[in-house]
Amino acid sequence: MRNIFFKRFFNLLVIAALVLPIFSSISIRAHAEDTVSVKLLSVNDLHGKIDVTGTVNNENYGRADYLATYLKARKATNPDNTLIIHSGDMIGGSSPVSALLQDEPTVEIMHAIGFDVGTVGNHEFDEGTQELLRMVHGGDHPNGTIGYKGMNFPVVAANVEYKDTGKLVFDPYAIKEVAGVKIGFIGVATVETPNMVMATGIKDIRFTDETAAVNKYTAELKAQGIKAIVVLAHVPGDQSGETATGQIAKLAKSADDEVDVIIAAHNHVKLNAIVDNKLIVQAWEYGKAFADIDLKIDPVTGDIVEKQAEIVDVIQKGVTPDPEVSAILAKYHEMVGPILNEVVGVASVPMNGGYPIKGIIGDNALGNLIADGMNYEMKSDFALMNGGGIRDILGKGEITWENLFNIQPFNNTLISVTIPGSALEPILNAQISSYGPDVSIGGFSYTWNSATNKVVNIYLPDGTPIDKNKTYSLTVNNYMYEHATDKYKIRQYGKNPIQGPEDLQATVNFVKSINGPIHYAAEGRISEDTKAPELADAKLPDADFRNGSYLHDVTIALEATDAGIGVSHIEYSLDNGVTWNRYEDGLTVNKEGKNSVQYRAIDKVHNVSETKTLEVFISSATIENTIALVQQAEGNKGIKTSLIAQLEDVIKTFEKDKENKAYQSLEKIYLRISQLPNKHLEEVDKKEIMFMLQYIIEHRTAISGDEFPALKAS
Repeated sequence: MRNIFFKRFFNLLVIAALVLPIFSSISIRAHAEDTVSVKLLSVNDLHGKIDVTGTVNNENYGRADYLATYLKARKATNPDNTLIIHSGDMIGGSSPVSALLQDEPTVEIMHAIGFDVGTVGNHEFDEGTQELLRMVHGGDHPNGTIGYKGMNFPVVAANVEYKDTGKLVFDPYAIKEVAGVKIGFIGVATVETPNMVMATGIKDIRFTDETAAVNKYTAELKAQGIKAIVVLAHVPGDQSGETATGQIAKLAKSADDEVDVIIAAHNHVKLNAIVDNKLIVQAWEYGKAFADIDLKIDPVTGDIVEKQAEIVDVIQKGVTPDPEVSAILAKYHEMVGPILNEVVGVASVPMNGGYPIKGIIGDNALGNLIADGMNYEMKSDFALMNGGGIRDILGKGEITWENLFNIQPFNNTLISVTIPGSALEPILNAQISSYGPDVSIGGFSYTWNSATNKVVNIYLPDGTPIDKNKTYSLTVNNYMYEHATDKYKIRQYGKNPIQGPEDLQATVNFVKSINGPIHYAAEGRISEDTKAPELADAKLPDADFRNGSYLHDVTIALEATDAGIGVSHIEYSLDNGVTWNRYEDGLTVNKEGKNSVQYRAIDKVHNVSETKTLEVFISSATIENTIALVQQAEGNKGIKTSLIAQLEDVIKTFEKDKENKAYQSLEKIYLRISQLPNKHLEEVDKKEIMFMLQYIIEHRTAISGDEFPALKAS
């Protein structure tokens, strides 16, 4: 019994020895402040819009000095343990106060705010690899500021390497130490970058798979004992409930589980989600919002044990802009002010731009204006303008140089090429995706089918189909021409390239050339409406005679309806389709005999209805036709013979140039017929004969019937 007791007691001691450390650890963790609180403040897709205020629902958002106030205030809540970071596209596509000085003002503002680490987006490569290296490391540029020293914080990119050596252009990651714990920041840029920037500028580098790069350098960080890992990913994604979708979700699922936080970018949305236990955030665009991320890090293991985020809108109301950043803005505004404030035109309506859309009317006002300006500048037949190159709207009122710069900020140049008419369709098909068309157009219009993503018809401005055997000139910008994959097929089909001026200057010149206020609108240059109008039956007055014919002239009313974009016009032909005339308020025919009228309707995107034919018979008011009516009448033969003889005598009177006497005779004949009883002449016949005689007498058309021209249309 004693042995059993000691044995059980010993077992309990062993169990206690094993369990006690666990409870001890839990107790210590529960009662001691053993985690480090770290705050990350992240910005994405600023695009150098340092002086731009965005207005949504009458609320003002953004501008760099307001963004600075918000970030500095949030940092003040945890000053020693806060890092300010970004996930790319901080420069490129910038407002002129930054772009005219090579985006160096944006970098100066980032220094004033206190950024700690960032990565590259596609727009950092807008001017090529070498200019980006200068922006990061410093050096003078003819358009920049004197003594530019570069960025004073690390720029990381784990998947951007030189083609010839395979070496990375930038460090793959940066390590930041906060309160004794180390955090690794890995940067990656979307592999789609070569399709979005000038191919010639980045021909020396390549972009490798984002996930492979993240996992490779996560392994390096882990080998150094770093387990708090944040990925700065210029990769897009979307919110779906509490999770995320798209490329950023795919990256999260395939990335090493040691990755804790991913800062997304590129598609300018708000995103705050958990995917595979990884926190993903993205904070809108243009400094109108930022992400405030709170982390709890175990100082023993170095692991992030808690993470949460808030997307904070940068609302200007009730907030004082940061004086340091405001002073920087004022300095650079003074430097570039004269050109920015030049008024080049007036807009009578606001004009939206961007990408074309699906639907009956797919084009947009601003895209149409820019494309027409490209044709104007290069004297070309056609123009294509990529939707991603239109970066702002045009407001109503005075148009300044700055307004147009914000719309076209990339300093692209125009290139005109020659193409056969047959090439325009495959060029257009190549730019249509599941999202719809990519480019605005000038000099032609087209219809397309979203079920097939193919063009249906292409028309010239006058509504005639494009001549596939003719050669046309086509203007694009050099981004489209030099696209890395020739996505737009301009190099494939285009010949004899001619270099033009910058696209912005072309738009400025075109706006200046327009007399009076500019009123561009979406008009159906691009449309999914492929259904033709429907013609209504022509409307005619009641016939004058029992056989359905008319006396001298007939006015025809034509109508049509359209279930799509709407009827443009109706046209008619009186020569069996050889020539067509536009129908306005009425069509009058007065040629004696059979008038064959063909008519059709055309909608605003040039769909043509079926052609209908109408036959109208006219008996001119002449003595000869009156005699024919008497001959056909039912009545006393002798009376008819007498009336015919009298009418023939009138003709002889005319032949003797006794016109007045002849019309007097016709009046007497009219009176005689009116007094004839019905037994001598049928009532209906009598009325028709009298009707014609009255018209002859009143209009003096006895011989030729030509009071009016043989044909008229009104």
